[in-house]
Amino acid sequence: MQTIDNFNFSGQKAFVRVDFNVPLDEKFNITDDTRIRAAIPTLKKILANGGSAIIGSHLGRPKGVDAKYSLQYILARVSELLGVNVDFANDCLGKEAIEKSAALQPGQALLLENLRYYAAEEGKPRGLKDDASEDEIAAAKKAEKANQKEMAKQLASYATVYVNDAFGTAHRAHASTAVIADYFDTDHKLFGYLMQNEIDAVEKVLKDTARPFTAIMGGSKVSSKIEIIENLLSKVDNLIIAGGMTYTFTKALGGKIGHSICEDDKLDLALSLIQKAKENNVNLVLAVDAKAADSFSNDAKTQFVPVDAIPDNWEGLDIGPETETLFAKVILASKTVLWNGPTGVFEFENFTGGSRAVGLAIVEATENGAFSLVGGGDSVACVNKFGIADKMSYVSTGGGALLEFIEGKVLPGIKAIRGY
Repeated sequence: MQTIDNFNFSGQKAFVRVDFNVPLDEKFNITDDTRIRAAIPTLKKILANGGSAIIGSHLGRPKGVDAKYSLQYILARVSELLGVNVDFANDCLGKEAIEKSAALQPGQALLLENLRYYAAEEGKPRGLKDDASEDEIAAAKKAEKANQKEMAKQLASYATVYVNDAFGTAHRAHASTAVIADYFDTDHKLFGYLMQNEIDAVEKVLKDTARPFTAIMGGSKVSSKIEIIENLLSKVDNLIIAGGMTYTFTKALGGKIGHSICEDDKLDLALSLIQKAKENNVNLVLAVDAKAADSFSNDAKTQFVPVDAIPDNWEGLDIGPETETLFAKVILASKTVLWNGPTGVFEFENFTGGSRAVGLAIVEATENGAFSLVGGGDSVACVNKFGIADKMSYVSTGGGALLEFIEGKVLPGIKAIRGY
């Protein structure tokens, strides 16, 4: 398989799929440019070699052309970070995109308009009536798949080499993330630096694991993490359950959780996961105390209580000090740490204590030689908020892609290039 370090882009036109799906405020200013900065090394390599870059990305989830999702709002920042004046095509498939791609000279870059303005990017039909018949739905899906291939074919026609540097969308079989690769031979499709680093980090955790291996799983729902938890139970030595999931497990074990978030229909599932952990000799670590609040508010009255004795009409919004100590002890004894999901409602300043304690314990473990991988939007937001991102071994840009990769699923964006 071709690698970006070994590939000479001199005289080549590269179609580079990036993930510039960055947050914008109400005035369309970028509030976090992490994803743009993450792709810059790949783009700079291409231009420095004497190649040109045709940059494709999505922004948001438009259902057609929608000005508020235009990539024009990020053009200036991309140009600034890349150090060249990046041109813009107001349609990724239109005449302007074709002509501007053809006119690109070595060292130049072009940003295409939002790929998801077209339903063909995702390969899903839009506008189907609620009462559409099965035959109508099947016909619409078949037609859109054909449109997806045509879109991929046209995007590919702009370039001589395809570079996928969009790990955040690697779990989607979209025109620009997977299908397009079919139009390039093995020697002219490759991963960018970001994509390769993401793959290497996850595979180091899952396949080249230094032990003990500890995973910290947060999030509000067991149901949304069931597959990743089950997969990890065959890999980890310690599994720390945090966040809102805590209270489903606690209630399943007979505890009183007050008004805390809970999936009552997943109590049996929680018990089965506890049993699987025992069968796999995994140390399943649950909270022992909670920071409870009398309302879902940063200004709520609070008290520390045993996690299985939360008063009626109170709810757990973070872990308590005993649990912070418990979690930290496990983390500090680890050689590999995976963190996905905060311990509480970290968006409220008064409930950041647990997540900060976990983050600082991971920093210390990393300083002591552990490999730490942080992934998932909220976990990444935590380490950025606490100013400790640069003290982790690797902070992933992927949310759903990272979770599916850890679950053991084959990601279309990866398979399209390396075959598995």
